[in-house]
Amino acid sequence: MSDEMTAVIFDVQRFCIQDGPGIRTTVFFKGCPLRCLWCHNPESLSERQNFSYRADKCSNCGACRKVCTYGVHSWKDEVHYVDFAKCVRCGACVEVCCYDALSLTGRKVTVSDIMREIETDISYYEGGGGVTLSGGEPMQQPDFVKELSMRIKERGINLCMETCGYTAPANFRAVAPFIDTFLFDYKATDPDEHKRLTGVSNGLILSNLKLLNSLGRPIVLRCPLIPGINDTDQHLQGIADTKKTYEQITRVELLPYHMMGESKRLQMGIEKSLPDVHQATEQQKRHWLVYLKKHGCQAEIVK
Repeated sequence: MSDEMTAVIFDVQRFCIQDGPGIRTTVFFKGCPLRCLWCHNPESLSERQNFSYRADKCSNCGACRKVCTYGVHSWKDEVHYVDFAKCVRCGACVEVCCYDALSLTGRKVTVSDIMREIETDISYYEGGGGVTLSGGEPMQQPDFVKELSMRIKERGINLCMETCGYTAPANFRAVAPFIDTFLFDYKATDPDEHKRLTGVSNGLILSNLKLLNSLGRPIVLRCPLIPGINDTDQHLQGIADTKKTYEQITRVELLPYHMMGESKRLQMGIEKSLPDVHQATEQQKRHWLVYLKKHGCQAEIVK
């Protein structure tokens, strides 16, 4: 494979401590086959660039309107309106905005581009850190991910992948030998409920979980829990049963819902996807942990 192979990412974050063991560099890939109602990274859903507008940073200078030839920016009663549907992501308005109110998210990179960023962080991996591939969904760009994974392992770096599990089994077979730990999402137990909440059934996902288990790959089961949406006792029982079923699941992590995704949606002109949902209370979190422990499944709250 050539280093000229490209992928689209939206971020590389350093000094991450919750995306696998130790201090990690996390590469966030754009593109995702799911449409989870609670998604906290809506900028990851499409592989194309996303245009964002932050009203709190806008000075109403009007520079963006002068350079935009598509009628995206307009003013009424000193209020800046953005017509996201008209935006072609040319970036002209972003270039003239000196207040960082406008931005484009997403950039093309090569394997060598990513490796150069990773190389600068290697000294921080001592004691068990490494690299995590996240998203979006890394397996939306499987050829690039395989090549990158091979290069990372050639450097002897610990490698994790955070995945929703929804991809062709052949993609997992190809990349599994290079992944030290899979951070595997488990979002709903009932197939119909999974489809309602994420846009797809969980049949393929569970099949791939079984596959990774048979390949002997360590798995961390990651379970986003949203109060009143998927934190039912039925789903908690499903988490406990799944942990018992697959011996390669080393631990269960519960990820309580947070509100960050809603502000991002507003900035990107995307309609709110969830009804009014609040972050979990400490009492709710205790219930989750107590229920799972009662049913033979130790779990921890993360993020």
